[in-house]
Amino acid sequence: MAERTLRVAAYGVCIQNGQVLLARWISADGAEWGWTMPGGGLEHGEDPLDAMVREMREETGYEVVAERLLGIDSRRRALAGPEGPIDFQSLRIVYAVRIVSGELRHEVGGTTDQAAWFDLDAVASLPRVDLIDAALELHRDAPPTGRIAQT
Repeated sequence: MAERTLRVAAYGVCIQNGQVLLARWISADGAEWGWTMPGGGLEHGEDPLDAMVREMREETGYEVVAERLLGIDSRRRALAGPEGPIDFQSLRIVYAVRIVSGELRHEVGGTTDQAAWFDLDAVASLPRVDLIDAALELHRDAPPTGRIAQT
């Protein structure tokens, strides 16, 4: 039987003047990377909104406020683990955010190494994680259930 793992994380979608704020995720060994929404895993007992604000600050340098909950994206995938297969589920809570202070900077010593603004029409050509497409769909379509159709 495969090991089961659940990761709960919170992310912020920040769009200004036709651009979106992204962070570049990089694997621990540096072999893999891709652009993602700023955010990350909740610490035990942490409120999702507080986690999103903390992660946005850590990864981008900006202080943000949540304007609304966009929805929850749940993905399940099989991963290879050192002891065998892992049945991995990621539960990603996504907020629309607005910057209130701070200056753009890169995270040091974390799971991201860059933060940058990108034109929305350029996002499709970026190397990116699937969260970006899900988060932008939640932002664009505002589904009443807070959930997008899985393909």
